[in-house]
Amino acid sequence: MPSQQVLKEKIDEIEEIKELLKGYKYIGIASLQKVRAAQLQELKKNLAGKVYMRVLKNTLTKLAIEDMKQDNLKTLAENLEGANLFLFTDLNPFKLALLLERGKVKVTAKSGDIAAMDVVIPAGSTGQPPGPIIGQLNAVGLPTRIESGSVSVTKDTLVVRKDETISQRLAAVLSKLGIKAVEAGLSMRAVLDEGIIIGEDLLKIDLEGTRKNLEQSHGEAFALSLSIAYPTPENIVVLLQTAHQKAFTLSLNAAVPTKETIADLIRKANTEMHSLNNAVEKATPKT
Repeated sequence: MPSQQVLKEKIDEIEEIKELLKGYKYIGIASLQKVRAAQLQELKKNLAGKVYMRVLKNTLTKLAIEDMKQDNLKTLAENLEGANLFLFTDLNPFKLALLLERGKVKVTAKSGDIAAMDVVIPAGSTGQPPGPIIGQLNAVGLPTRIESGSVSVTKDTLVVRKDETISQRLAAVLSKLGIKAVEAGLSMRAVLDEGIIIGEDLLKIDLEGTRKNLEQSHGEAFALSLSIAYPTPENIVVLLQTAHQKAFTLSLNAAVPTKETIADLIRKANTEMHSLNNAVEKATPKT
């Protein structure tokens, strides 16, 4: 009887998974590694109504996909490894990946963790009294000296680079110094989009870099459109101003009187008259 009950529960769960797989445009897979329960609850709260999050068993999900016999889901089954959080959504997957990235928090590193950034210990007091701490700091490459009864680092020192593994010694030092070198939170491993798996690397967007590239491209396109006098809504004012200035300069040089140039032509003629008069006076011998 108990086995029949367990079997029925599994069958019901498979049917529920099938409904979830059919009910959303995008299906995301996020790693649950180093995710705190409080963080997960906060994310669920913030994304309520936009994303439905659910921890599903890989074996049952694969059975549900196999039973549905939909080719667009087969690639999803091939990416089910380890403990995963499934994210069912109609939200753009790149926007979702950004939201999850922003939800990460920095935490104290443990041995074997991967550094989330280059970690530089700044020069200055550590706030630690002299003692075993000196040997611990020296062991991870930090130069030290005693100042005013406290151990100080004598120069800025890089102790670990981004994506490098943090050793047990370094983790202990970072913890004592209050430096958080690891990020905890959900990381999108993949998203299924109409049968195509978008991997983690493609989901990561450098917003600042992309913004700078767009600004540079816009500037270059704007300059090109001006140089070839190609009118657009963005450059038409500048083109008209440039054309007006060139026409004005040309009319002055050619002494063509117009409503806009007549005053400048008169001033120019007056200046030239005075210059000529001065030249004549200088050239005329005095009697």
